Amino acid sequence: MSIFGSMKTAVSGMSAQANRLSTVSDNIANANTTGYKAVSTSFSSLVLPSSSGNYNSGGVQTSVRQAISQQGDISYTTSDYDLAISGDGFFIVESADGTPVLTRAGDFSVDSDGNLVNGAGFTLMGYSYDSGVPAVVVNGFDGLVPVNVSQSGLSAIASSSAYFSGNLNSEATVVTDTTTLPSANTSGVTDDTQKMSLVAYDSLGATVQYDYYFTKTGVTTDSSGAVTGSTWEVAVYRNADATTGGTTSFPYSSSAVSVATLSFDAYGQLTSAADTDIVDPTTAQTITMDYSDFTQLASDFSATGSADGQAASAVSSVSIGTDGVVSVSYANGTTKALYQIPLATVASPDNLTLLSGNVYSANGMSGVTVTGFPQTNGLGSIQSGALESSNVDLAGELTEMIEAQRSYTANSKVFQTGSDIMDVLVNLKR
Repeated sequence: MSIFGSMKTAVSGMSAQANRLSTVSDNIANANTTGYKAVSTSFSSLVLPSSSGNYNSGGVQTSVRQAISQQGDISYTTSDYDLAISGDGFFIVESADGTPVLTRAGDFSVDSDGNLVNGAGFTLMGYSYDSGVPAVVVNGFDGLVPVNVSQSGLSAIASSSAYFSGNLNSEATVVTDTTTLPSANTSGVTDDTQKMSLVAYDSLGATVQYDYYFTKTGVTTDSSGAVTGSTWEVAVYRNADATTGGTTSFPYSSSAVSVATLSFDAYGQLTSAADTDIVDPTTAQTITMDYSDFTQLASDFSATGSADGQAASAVSSVSIGTDGVVSVSYANGTTKALYQIPLATVASPDNLTLLSGNVYSANGMSGVTVTGFPQTNGLGSIQSGALESSNVDLAGELTEMIEAQRSYTANSKVFQTGSDIMDVLVNLKR
């Protein structure tokens, strides 16, 4: 047995308890830090070879464990920019030097540039809708841009697509006189023609009303005389070009902006739709029309439709959905998606490298970063107007503190006793 060995063992014990107290102090200091994950100290023994009659005391070493995968409580706030993750995943944020890192701290606010920045100064990253619906890059951070919610002034969006759906009466009269068809643009349009109108928007956000005329133009039969199909003409005109006097809008001052042919089978289902696009020379825009939901059944004419785009309107609010989509709402009631916030995960979250600012980076032990959208592939959802609290248990930390203090004192007594024994040995020579 070595007296020096027992003293060194006591020193390792005191050092281990000091490390334990360090993690406790860190946890208590961050008990109110948004998204903070508690750390703890794990002990393991160091054993030295011993003979049957002589025991060599070893020591103890510590390692730090992180409870990153443990969900903290979610508390609700009054700010729509406060974000909490319910479930697995991390926000992807960017440091001031442009390095992407991960965090659960969603206490975001708008900085002077309109970007969402959390309390530690990290900028929230997302995918923009500028080029259409975004696609996630699963194995990297390419394509991510700062989420900017600064929307001022007026905004207008030109229409690029529209649809009409409904029913065309199969018992309608077939118009064979082409001079009375709406596409002829004469004053003698038949009474069998049905009319509907639709509002779209030009590039300046001005409304453009289009008049749609539906006319049955043909029926096909088989050798027995059974009906096998029907065709309808859909002629579209600018309402601004309509005749204002008399009982009809015809003739219009300009030709039709679209003349389409709809073909139906014997069961009243649409089989084809040709030349459906609206090409408006006045607004210099093309609107893709969709008639695919029309039927031709023995029922009254009915139709409903809508066009995309937006009139000139001011921004009224910005909202963030559970799927991470950042949308802006305008005063006229329309909405527009701006960004989608992704979440990232790793195979072993508890092994992530902790960095200053309550952020994490991936390493060889944690596994590579995998990115996805909220509520997909096992990722959690985003809650706006909420924050994830620290997962520190104060009562447990105070208990740990007392235990560390007692253990440290006991180890110091072992060291003191070894020192007293050394004094006895020294005094023997006297």
